[in-house]
Amino acid sequence: MKTITLATFLVATVPLYLYSSEPSAFGAGNINNPHPYGLTKSEKVILENKHSLISNKKNLRKVEIKSNKQENEVDLLRERIDGLQTIVESISRKSHKNTIKLNELKTKTKEESQNSNEYEIRLGDVTQTNAKSIELNNDSIKKIKLVISELSILIDSINTKYITRDEFNTLVDNVNSFKTLMVNELKAQKKVSIKKVSKSPFANMTNGDVATKAKTLFERQRYTKAIKYYKYLIEKKYRPAKSHYIIGEIYFRKRDYGDAISYFKKSATLYSKASYMPTLMLHTAISMEKTGDKEHANNFYRGIIAQYPNSQEAIVAEDNLSK
Repeated sequence: MKTITLATFLVATVPLYLYSSEPSAFGAGNINNPHPYGLTKSEKVILENKHSLISNKKNLRKVEIKSNKQENEVDLLRERIDGLQTIVESISRKSHKNTIKLNELKTKTKEESQNSNEYEIRLGDVTQTNAKSIELNNDSIKKIKLVISELSILIDSINTKYITRDEFNTLVDNVNSFKTLMVNELKAQKKVSIKKVSKSPFANMTNGDVATKAKTLFERQRYTKAIKYYKYLIEKKYRPAKSHYIIGEIYFRKRDYGDAISYFKKSATLYSKASYMPTLMLHTAISMEKTGDKEHANNFYRGIIAQYPNSQEAIVAEDNLSK
């Protein structure tokens, strides 16, 4: 009975706070437990903050790994960009060198083209002269062949009469000497004919010099020679529109209206905004009227009046159109 009473007394006298701490002995209130229980509000907050901290650390680690990966990729991209920049600079230098070479080649090609045109003109003159020389040479060759034929007959005749070997050899030597003499003479004639080739009037002249000379000839009404100079400028492609116009003017003044229309048309095709266009159109219209093409002539007159209403050519066009 005493024992029970003492136990009962001990239970009755134990403080309440001991009852409250008793569950911790069994794991309650342990926030480090994988499955904590019996947590107070403060412990729950601490546990939530702990979980949040762990989660943030994990996310921060992932971000750090991802950042390092991106930094490596950026470094690789920078290396590639540097490589590409080096390649582009190399290509740019090569392109610049190629441009310089291309410009040099264009200049060289232009000079060679000019030299080629001058050579063709001289070659044409030489060819024409040589053709005459060849014709003369052919006549000489025919005469030589005739002489040789006669000599052959003579030799055959001598052989039939049993001439001596010495005499025959002497005759053959004479024939060979004659051949050599004629060949040398032909060569001499050919050299003389080449030396007599007339020098081109445009030799040692620039295109500008030829144009100046052509203008002087035109102003002095030396039309035949002026046409030759302007046609040379057309071949050289030096201000071809103006050259075609001047040749058209020459044919117009010579009343060769068909050729005048042809050159006027070509000039207008090459450069339709030239200062001489009103005159070109007026003379084209007059040339058409002279050749009987009045319908097109009237169209040209109307065109002059519409495009150049304040010009002297428009006044002439209106007068011709009223007739």
